[in-house]
Amino acid sequence: MSAVTRTFDILDHCLKNFPREDALCRKEGSEWKKYSTEEYARHAYLIAYGLMALGLRRGDRVATVSSNRPEWSFLDMGLALSGGVHVPIYPTISEEEYRYILAHSEARFLFVSDAKMYEKLKPLADELESIEEIFSFNEVEGAKHISEIYSLGEANESHFRGVVGELKNSMSEDEMATLIYTSGTTGKPKGVMLSHRNLVSNFKAHAQNHELGDQHRVISFLPLCHVYERSMNYHFQYKGMGIYYIETIAQIMPAVKEVKPHMFNTVPRLLERIYDGIIGKGEQLTGIKRKIFFWALALTERFDYQVKFGLGYRFKLAIADKLVFSKWREALGGNVHYIVSGGAALQERIARVFGAAKICTLEGYGLTETSPVIAVANPATGELKIGTNGPVLPGVQVHIAEDGEILVKGPNVMLGYYNEPEMTREVIDDEGWFHTGDVGTLIEGKYLKITDRKKEIFKLSGGKYIAPQMIENKFKESLFIEQMMVIGENQKFASALISPNFDLLHDWCAERKIHFHDNKELVRTSEVMNQYRKVVREINKMLGQHEEIKRFKLVCEAWSPQSGELSQTLKLRRKFVAQKYKTLIDDIYNNPV
Repeated sequence: MSAVTRTFDILDHCLKNFPREDALCRKEGSEWKKYSTEEYARHAYLIAYGLMALGLRRGDRVATVSSNRPEWSFLDMGLALSGGVHVPIYPTISEEEYRYILAHSEARFLFVSDAKMYEKLKPLADELESIEEIFSFNEVEGAKHISEIYSLGEANESHFRGVVGELKNSMSEDEMATLIYTSGTTGKPKGVMLSHRNLVSNFKAHAQNHELGDQHRVISFLPLCHVYERSMNYHFQYKGMGIYYIETIAQIMPAVKEVKPHMFNTVPRLLERIYDGIIGKGEQLTGIKRKIFFWALALTERFDYQVKFGLGYRFKLAIADKLVFSKWREALGGNVHYIVSGGAALQERIARVFGAAKICTLEGYGLTETSPVIAVANPATGELKIGTNGPVLPGVQVHIAEDGEILVKGPNVMLGYYNEPEMTREVIDDEGWFHTGDVGTLIEGKYLKITDRKKEIFKLSGGKYIAPQMIENKFKESLFIEQMMVIGENQKFASALISPNFDLLHDWCAERKIHFHDNKELVRTSEVMNQYRKVVREINKMLGQHEEIKRFKLVCEAWSPQSGELSQTLKLRRKFVAQKYKTLIDDIYNNPV
């Protein structure tokens, strides 16, 4: 196989080993627009020539604000070929964050996906001295289109072909390939500098974890601007898989039915929604079908990859598969072998349900600063342990510090934070260990398990420690709880703010003829409060006495990145939530009942 040591080496690697007609695809109207491996490479080279004709120099930054689509990858590879640095930005952040990132990165060019993003960012781009041009992927009135770059590339190809060839030969693995700004849960975004070595070492390592390859297809819907989906995007290309990009959440299920993917990446929240949908359909069944459904579901509670089950259980599982689980697989296109889950802890019951149904969920862990994967489940070696993030990736070293913090060393650790040497020294020590800020342990000496964020662990006034994330994940196993934040630092007891699963709660109320005007009134009704007291009481039984939630308040809003309670990667923004609901929190501790 071709040597891949820089991101752009993927192009030659795929042209030589895995040419395919559907290398990168996008839904346009009712049809899938497919780009072959050859067309992909051609677009990337034309972008390199075109940007160089515009004056792009080695090390210059170029920003993108776009949904997932082939043009994103064309530009990503074109930038790598020309020695440019890709600055991918979320399409859903605030104007203040856009201004900060574009100014801090000193981006020279900005590419946006559509008219909506162009109208939002054009005035801002005009304000910033560094930005010379803004281009769009879609045809937008008054905007320069990416086709202008292609045309410029074609016109200057003879001049720059040799220049790009020389650049490819001279490009070090240690040169910065991308600058990714962490969405963060507090403070200003930090620009994480990742080299070709960081990215390539990482995706080549986790690409060995399964047997799928050039005969298989994937869908891609998590944002490519996030290093998790981007790394998997390289991984899929490296293995010769066809990638079908999905631009909106609403397109996912129709695409699943059309593409029939063999693999995809997701976050636990989306798997929880799929699980809730499965349970919802089961609840609608009657008679013998309902009994069979819940009998099959109960079987999954025992499922474990590492247990050698007896003939009796395997026989029951085979019957359940024929009658129930096969229908779940069919709903996901019928071909899904693996679902990769990252960004937060996956509930064990969901891993067991999908595993029993022959859909292997590969839970992983990492950070933007580690390119990103530190550990991930590995079906190729049979190293799958539910409730953990899998074994540490080959080539990566993990050390658990005395206070439980996970320290990481390896070729995946970032170059540092852009223009922030002090911040870099705070997280990478003199011996080269990156301090993750996460607390964890190595189960059986090799399976990494995250227990909490170091900065989020707090003490009650009695001196007992509370790890909020672990408690929140336990409570979120209830279908009634969408999101939750545990509170109680320096207080006598732990309490919580709960954002209900409003879809389920509305149905629950309708069945019981409970009337309400809006969610504000809903969360105050005595029947609803009694139901949540019951849920909390049951889950408290699984916790240590000091971890029990003594009091809670239901909030009347669903939490999301758009409303600010969650980050772009769906992590709780605790300071924001605490500030927003300060009155409710004060009421919990100042007016005990």
